[in-house]
Amino acid sequence: MKTTNTAIGLDIGTSRLVYATGQEESCQFRSQLNAFLPLPYSRITEGILRKENVAHNSENGEILVFGNDSERFANLFHLETRRPMTRGLLNPDESGALAMMRQILTLLIDAAPGTRLCFSVPGAPVGSPDDLTYHEATLRRALSDMGFQVSSINEGLAVVLAELEDTNFTGIGISFGGGMCNVCLSYLAMPVFSFSVPKGGDFIDSSAASVSGGGATQIRYVKENAFHFNGFFADKVQQAISVYYEDMIHSVTGALKEFLSKSKNVPHLDRPVPIVLSGGSAMPEGFRDRFEKIFRAVQLPIKISEIRLAKDPLNATAKGALVSALAN
Repeated sequence: MKTTNTAIGLDIGTSRLVYATGQEESCQFRSQLNAFLPLPYSRITEGILRKENVAHNSENGEILVFGNDSERFANLFHLETRRPMTRGLLNPDESGALAMMRQILTLLIDAAPGTRLCFSVPGAPVGSPDDLTYHEATLRRALSDMGFQVSSINEGLAVVLAELEDTNFTGIGISFGGGMCNVCLSYLAMPVFSFSVPKGGDFIDSSAASVSGGGATQIRYVKENAFHFNGFFADKVQQAISVYYEDMIHSVTGALKEFLSKSKNVPHLDRPVPIVLSGGSAMPEGFRDRFEKIFRAVQLPIKISEIRLAKDPLNATAKGALVSALAN
């Protein structure tokens, strides 16, 4: 049964799709992995998956398990899931990427047709010719075809709307995601500039795997369940994760300095502004402190009042998209 929510916020992430409903003070969230896993087809397997309510479909002699169930089966069979998106954009190497995302979205969203829906889009990647127009227009059409009244919001701005009401939505929102990191400077809820750095959780996983001898799935498990920032690591895997985490942070802070130094549109602020950090890759213990240590070595043309971690880092983008949808 479709619910009667008046608005939806949707975080379209490389790793995860997050759905927000309700009101700003009492949001409810649901999420599904933005991933799928092909398995050899058999009628017996298909029947069991249907009986167990595992999200899947069958095509071209394969069974495609998708959403949250894909990771469970990948871990069970020591396989790697596949992604409809890569580095924050639709994956050009997956011909069925959009069709698979529609199935995952159908699994996730239960709102009635006509509901206002705001979805997140990344900023333009630094130093990359990637075209955001196709990505945004394709998703907008797909969501419109599902019956929703669709708008979009920059991912970094969504973080600001979710977290910086106390500064009249003035400050810098940074989302550390799976495919990329998104940054937006906002002044009174208006984006001054935004950009993305094509390094995120996936970059850390693959890079650490290449130097430690482990697989990306193993690295991701350690990163999400055991890793924290605490000086030198005797364990090679955790040391590698730490090195590439710092590489990601340096890339973000360096790009932020460059944008602030070159932008002609930076407002003359009469007071320091905060930075808020969000996203799944900002979750390890000690991340905020490590970010601040690296950031303080960068000289910016504006003053920063504080660096804070979002109250709910995993859901901040979806919440900000919901705030935007409710305001439209």
